[in-house]
Amino acid sequence: MENKQDTIRIQWFPGHMTKAKREMQEKMKMVDMVIELRDARIPNASKNPMIEELCNQKPRLIILSKKDKADALETRKWITKLQKEDVKVLALDIIKENITPKVVEASQELMKAKIERMKRRGIRPRAIRAMVVGVPNVGKSTFINRISKKKIAVTGDRPGVTKSLQWSKVNANLELLDTPGVLWPKFEDEKVGVLLAVSGAIRDEILPLEEVAAWAMRFLMQHKPELLEKRYAIELDEDPYSNFTKIAEKRGFLKNGKEIDFKRTIETFLREIRDDRLGSITWENADEV
Repeated sequence: MENKQDTIRIQWFPGHMTKAKREMQEKMKMVDMVIELRDARIPNASKNPMIEELCNQKPRLIILSKKDKADALETRKWITKLQKEDVKVLALDIIKENITPKVVEASQELMKAKIERMKRRGIRPRAIRAMVVGVPNVGKSTFINRISKKKIAVTGDRPGVTKSLQWSKVNANLELLDTPGVLWPKFEDEKVGVLLAVSGAIRDEILPLEEVAAWAMRFLMQHKPELLEKRYAIELDEDPYSNFTKIAEKRGFLKNGKEIDFKRTIETFLREIRDDRLGSITWENADEV
C-alpha cells in the first residue's frame, strides 16, 4: 500500500441523473415547496448546488438525516447556520423517530402565508405538495416510506436505488413527490467528493478506496483520535498506513497467514465508519464552512 498524496479526484454523473434533473425542472411548477434531505454528518458536502437553481425561490425544509450518526453539538450549530426566513431545518433520525407530525408542522409553517391567502379568498386549502430531493443514499426513500407509514418508495443501503419520480400521500395536509438522488456533474471542491465517498453517497466500485480510507484515517487521527484508539485498541502512529497495518494485525486480516490484506482492512474501516461503529462523527465544522 503506497502513501498517496491528499489530492483525490472523484466524479460521478450517471445518465439517469441527467434525465432526473430535467424531470425535476418540469415537475417543480407542480409543487409548493421543497424538502431537501442532507446527511447530518456532512451538511454542506451533501447539498446539491443544482437544488438551489431548481428550487426557484420556493420555500424549503432542510432535513438533516442520520442525526444519530452525527455529533449532536455540531448538528445544533448547523441548524442555526442553515435556517433562514424561507428555510426551516430539522435534524431527524428517520428510522427511529415519529417524523410525520414534525415534518407536517414544519411544512405548514413554511406555507403559512400561502394558506392564509387561500383562506382569505374563500378557497379551502388543499394538501401541501412538496418535492423531496437530495443526493444518493441520504435516506429519501426511507424518509418517504416512514412518513407515509407504508412501503411506497424502493429503499436500499446503496446509492442510486430510486430511478424515477413518484407521488405519495402523507395525509390530508401533505403530499410528496419523490425524486432520484442526484449528484452534480463536477465537484468544484475536491473535499466534497471525498466526504460524499466516505459517507457512502458514491458507489465504492468507482472509487479510489485506498485514498478515501487514508483521507478518513488522517481526519480521525487529527480530530477524533480517541475513537480510533477505542475501536481498534491500537497506539496510533503519525502515518495512516502504519495504523492500517496495526488494525489488520489486530483483526487477523492476513493473506496466507502472514501478508497484510489491505483491501479487506480499508473496506472494513470504511464500512465501520458508515455503520457508526466508531461513534458519532460530523465531518464538517459549521464554524469553518
